[in-house]
Amino acid sequence: MPNFFTDNEDILGFLDSAELRTIVMLQERNYAEADRYDYAPTDYEDAMDNYQRVLEIVGELAAEFIAPRAAEVDEEEAQFHDGAVTYARGTQEALDQLTKADLMGFTLPRRYGGLNMPITIYTIATELVSQADASLMNLFGLQDIAETINSFADEEVKAQFLPRFSSGEVTGAMALTEPEAGSDLTNVQLRADQDPNDGTWRLNGVKRFITNGCAEVLLVLARSEHDTAGARGLSLFLCEAGPEVRVRRIEEKLGIHGSPTCELQFTNAPALLIGRRKRGLSTYVMALMNGARLAIAAQGIGIAQAALNEALEYAAEREQFGRPIRQFPAVRQMLGDMHMKVETSRLLTYETAIAVDMTNSIEHLRETGELDQMPGGEELADQRRYWSTIARALTPICKYYATEMCNEVAYDALQVLAGSGYMRDYEVERLYRDARITTIYEGTTQIQHNAAVGYVLNGTLESRFGELHEDLAARGADPGMLQALQESRVRLQEAVDYVNAQDNDFRDLHASKLVESATAIYNGYLLLGPAMRSEHKHALAENYMNEQMPEAWMRCEQVCSGARTYLDRMPELLDYE
Repeated sequence: MPNFFTDNEDILGFLDSAELRTIVMLQERNYAEADRYDYAPTDYEDAMDNYQRVLEIVGELAAEFIAPRAAEVDEEEAQFHDGAVTYARGTQEALDQLTKADLMGFTLPRRYGGLNMPITIYTIATELVSQADASLMNLFGLQDIAETINSFADEEVKAQFLPRFSSGEVTGAMALTEPEAGSDLTNVQLRADQDPNDGTWRLNGVKRFITNGCAEVLLVLARSEHDTAGARGLSLFLCEAGPEVRVRRIEEKLGIHGSPTCELQFTNAPALLIGRRKRGLSTYVMALMNGARLAIAAQGIGIAQAALNEALEYAAEREQFGRPIRQFPAVRQMLGDMHMKVETSRLLTYETAIAVDMTNSIEHLRETGELDQMPGGEELADQRRYWSTIARALTPICKYYATEMCNEVAYDALQVLAGSGYMRDYEVERLYRDARITTIYEGTTQIQHNAAVGYVLNGTLESRFGELHEDLAARGADPGMLQALQESRVRLQEAVDYVNAQDNDFRDLHASKLVESATAIYNGYLLLGPAMRSEHKHALAENYMNEQMPEAWMRCEQVCSGARTYLDRMPELLDYE
């Protein structure tokens, strides 16, 4: 029987080779819960076996149950009648199966009925679900809502809501975007007013483009300080669905039809404050969005893997001029590049998930006072800022890279299938439509570039490159590839020095080139580890170096050319007054 987990040698290879001992030890609190829960692991090997068993369940459900219903879900779509949203039948059936398998509290602590899985394992699960049906991932992947409640709400709120998430009784949504506040969340205007008599908060206003806005539990960004503009006036609230929260409509979309995108009207809706006032955007929503961006990266990989599989199968079966089309060099190159892009995106996204796990675990255990009791706790406390910085740098990078890759692979897969791919008889047409949103929601690619470029310019990534280089050299990585990466780093540093001497507009103009060059170098280092374990991975890394290092150099050359046409001659360039 097909299984998206056990059938994927790249994922299996990652889990076999990745050193996750510290992450797992922290997540499992040094295995202290084994005495309280009979399903809690007793050591690292037991934990990894448990994680893989769960992923096998996800992989089987994805391949055997969810994927066969995806086309039907796409055609039926989520429905809206008389103010009520109804999932497509296949979507609801899939959610029921995920609930029966106890997969809806993936990262939540066991005391709330959750599985207590690391973010790294959840990221893999998200990819598997996305490979089956990207629109379902938008419901499964919103477990970040529960994770945010677990991280920042008080104990009473957590005890009230988190068991309901784990049981599948409720789903969540993050209500951030407004008609006049899209990417600029500092401009959110939905009001939060506190009753001076009983302290109850009430929400009034409109939210738009809310994924799964029909959810039972909403996390709402609202303006609690009416005399304070910008981020300092915003707080985060938990609001339950009810008569005071009305779905005004759902959007008709190009893709991900099984995921309802809602416009919401809040009219004196009762709400609970999450955390502290004034920190809604700067602390809580940023944490929520970073989790969502990692999930969207995984979604992009899942869609791309599905498209790659379709292209590989078609190219093996379709014959032209007396032989399968995969034997033609041009098609072979396309298929090879598609695989290379999927694999590099996967490694980069999992690398990001590891950094997020380290950050979250160290921070949480430090706050509860448990970190001192962990093996190496003092050293881990010293690493808190390091891992936090790496996680903040990599999150926008993996989101932009994986989602742009997703669109490229879906595009090329359709090209491999040619006219057949354009028809609804094949899955690629749906995958192509589903892919397009990934570079847009949770922050466009351009926003991710702007979020990441500071870590290129301030030396954070160069420092990380140095660590990776030293480690790989000590382990005997290919010296020629290491040299190629070192030379690219020198060229990138020249571009960084040049940009640091320019104005902010120039920096913003060339942010994408700097980030893309840095990403190419990072991916190169990530590929060198697997390259030491098999000829296949070595060939993959070699091809990546041959293809991507010249492009990285070209981008750096463009930056150092000092081109300012889009800044200084925009009217003439576009021929407008």
